[in-house]
Amino acid sequence: MINIIEMENLYYRYRDGTEALRDLSLFIPQGKKVAILGPNGAGKSTLLLHLNGLYLPQKGKVRVLGREINSRTERWVKSKVGLVFQDPDDQVFSATVKEDVAFGPLNMNLPEPEVQRRVSNALQAVQMEEYSSKPPYYLSHGQKKRVAIAGVLAMQPAVILLDEPTSYLDPKSKITLIKTLTQLHRQGTTIVIATHDVDLAAEWADHIIIIKEGQTLAQGETWLLTREDLIEEAGLCFPTVVQIFRQLPDIKKNYLPLNVNEAVTVLKTIINSKNR
Repeated sequence: MINIIEMENLYYRYRDGTEALRDLSLFIPQGKKVAILGPNGAGKSTLLLHLNGLYLPQKGKVRVLGREINSRTERWVKSKVGLVFQDPDDQVFSATVKEDVAFGPLNMNLPEPEVQRRVSNALQAVQMEEYSSKPPYYLSHGQKKRVAIAGVLAMQPAVILLDEPTSYLDPKSKITLIKTLTQLHRQGTTIVIATHDVDLAAEWADHIIIIKEGQTLAQGETWLLTREDLIEEAGLCFPTVVQIFRQLPDIKKNYLPLNVNEAVTVLKTIINSKNR
């Protein structure tokens, strides 16, 4: 499996002395749906800002598509790794939705027909075509978030990063957003979200990275979210489905379902075995 992103012994300290990342190393496999988990203050946002060159390493290395990120490659990496901020108001600022989505491609000096094609495709991907002429300030928070994603999509990056993508969204908007991310992943984009929502990670991701106090505690498949020692050390909680099944007497504790679909499969197996 190819790693599209690698971070090696990364340190980052803010001007006030706060050490956000401390000897952090991790990798992100190409083509995966990745969830970076950790409590508030773990360093998740700082980590993301390093992945597309907004922050440069003070010590250590970041590699994207095999190239080390530094002052010579920071412009290049922004075209390969797109970042969607937690608050879309920090990102969506143009007079109309269409103009906002076009901002990135125009700054890439693309021909006008190519810009228009990318804008149209990006708005279609997030189901916002009918809002193309509207001012963003008339949109809901969830709609603004989809416009922010469209703006990143229009640049056709290899990786899309999202910081707390479902924060402040109502349940319907959350479902719509997750469907959008899943569809983008099916089209070949590596998707990385930073979140403290373990239920979202268990339901959506296929690769987990857990960090705490600027360091990587573990990374791998989603079953890591059933490990009691790791969940306790990280200051997280078990996904809701795991919490329920940990209390059922007939469940083997070495295999716990992580999400609704897995839970239904396990319950059907138990019911069928008891009906024999």
